[in-house]
Amino acid sequence: MQLEGRVAFVTGANSGIGRASAAAFAAEGAHVGVFGRRAEKNAETVQQIADAGGSAVSLVGDVSEAGDIEAAVGELAERWGRLDIVFANAGINGAWAPIEDLTPEEWDQTQGINLKGTFLSVKYAIPHMKANGGSIIITSSINGSRQFSLTGATCYSCSKSGQVTFAKHAAVELARYGIRVNVVCPGWIRTNIGENTWGRDLDSIRIPTHRPDGGIPLTGREAGKPEEVAAAVLFLASDAASHVTGTEMWVDGAESLLRT
Repeated sequence: MQLEGRVAFVTGANSGIGRASAAAFAAEGAHVGVFGRRAEKNAETVQQIADAGGSAVSLVGDVSEAGDIEAAVGELAERWGRLDIVFANAGINGAWAPIEDLTPEEWDQTQGINLKGTFLSVKYAIPHMKANGGSIIITSSINGSRQFSLTGATCYSCSKSGQVTFAKHAAVELARYGIRVNVVCPGWIRTNIGENTWGRDLDSIRIPTHRPDGGIPLTGREAGKPEEVAAAVLFLASDAASHVTGTEMWVDGAESLLRT
């Protein structure tokens, strides 16, 4: 039980990487706050954890709304008397389009969920983590950190690169409290993020390129699994990573080394 008695706050915990990580935390003894916008989906994650003998509570809210995050973090810390782990995972792909066609509203939506949501999750967690230290993990992406060739992904990639920069500054600032801050950068993972992706007029800016067969060297054409990212997140949350902070961990089967 690597996380026995610790308390974890997980955003975007009702599917994909968030759900797999929440389950991994609970399996290692943590009490988990399952945060997401849809109560029924949160309940599914909580029930999955309970069925496996773990401990979790649903926290409903919008990651881009300061009041929702502040209230959820406060409720979680009050319930179990502490907060040790934050997994700022919630995110969308949002609108993928030529820069001149992106609307200010589309830009704000993606930045609000991905980057502002990360800021809010960390900001409101800090007061509860200062006493005991802990671990903050942020879900970024290979896009915006190693890969810059996806047509129309400017807004998304900017939000993801911003998360990496935020994590590095936070790692230095929060080290005095024993709080570590790291980033996971997944590649192609089997999740439902495609439901939050809107492509528009991409052919007008696409540059023809030759892509090698088998886009993921480690697996060929097979995408990674949420549980494989969750294993990296669990490591970063645990004492096994006690001297790791301010760094990225790419979980992509070398995809981003093949495609830049």
